Amino acid sequence: MNLQLSDIGEAIQLAIAPVFLLAGVGTMLIVLTNRLGRLIDRSRVLEDRLKVNPENECVGELLSLYYRARLINVGITASTACGLLICVVIAMLFLGDTTDLPLDQYIALCFVGGMLALIVAFVYLMREILICFSFMRAQQLKVLDGCGATAG
Repeated sequence: MNLQLSDIGEAIQLAIAPVFLLAGVGTMLIVLTNRLGRLIDRSRVLEDRLKVNPENECVGELLSLYYRARLINVGITASTACGLLICVVIAMLFLGDTTDLPLDQYIALCFVGGMLALIVAFVYLMREILICFSFMRAQQLKVLDGCGATAG
């Protein structure tokens, strides 16, 4: 194997685009883990309220938080799988370019798999956000109804 400096440079240039995608996936993971952390903090507060007063009306919110946490966990898993597949793509691009191995089909398969995993992560994030909004809206309507006001 006779590697030239220009060959390594070309391999690095080829692998640079997936690296930017990997940075985006990392940002997505930060968003998801932050949302999960906030859900966990809120559920702990509600669980403590239920321990003090089992008749508390926060059971519905707690169940919503548990469901949202499951959705976020799927999103985190899908994002992590995407990141892993993109890392494999980068490694195969570099390996295939420097060793002349025919890895084109494997690279394409891993890239498509990574994109599908990213799509799943975004779908689950959107679903969690929609559930959050619908619960907030229901709470808002309940409060406004209790005050005798109308929702706008």
